[in-house]
Amino acid sequence: MADEMSRAVEREIADLAERLTAPGRDECLRCFLLRMITEFGCDGTYRWTVRWRDVCATRAGGLLNQLGRRGGCCDCEVLMNVFPDYPPVSVALPCAGVPRPGSLRPCDLRRLRKSA
Repeated sequence: MADEMSRAVEREIADLAERLTAPGRDECLRCFLLRMITEFGCDGTYRWTVRWRDVCATRAGGLLNQLGRRGGCCDCEVLMNVFPDYPPVSVALPCAGVPRPGSLRPCDLRRLRKSA
């Protein structure tokens, strides 16, 4: 009985972790990284970039090499060096979405700001 309960709790925790760290529909890599790093931090790896790639850009095999060449050697460096043009705001903006799933081009946040 105790083993069944512990397995059920483990499944529930794994399901919750999956839902909390899932990229949003059409969420760009920049917005996903900002959301994940704000909530869970950067551990010096591509943990969140790989999570986004595995869900949103399954064909992007050279993604990590490409980001590394552009100065992004971990998740937070991708934000700072690859996507440095995030507008100065006090609260993170919602992602404006990418036109093509898996695109590395960040969303156009100016579009969001004009409609707000």
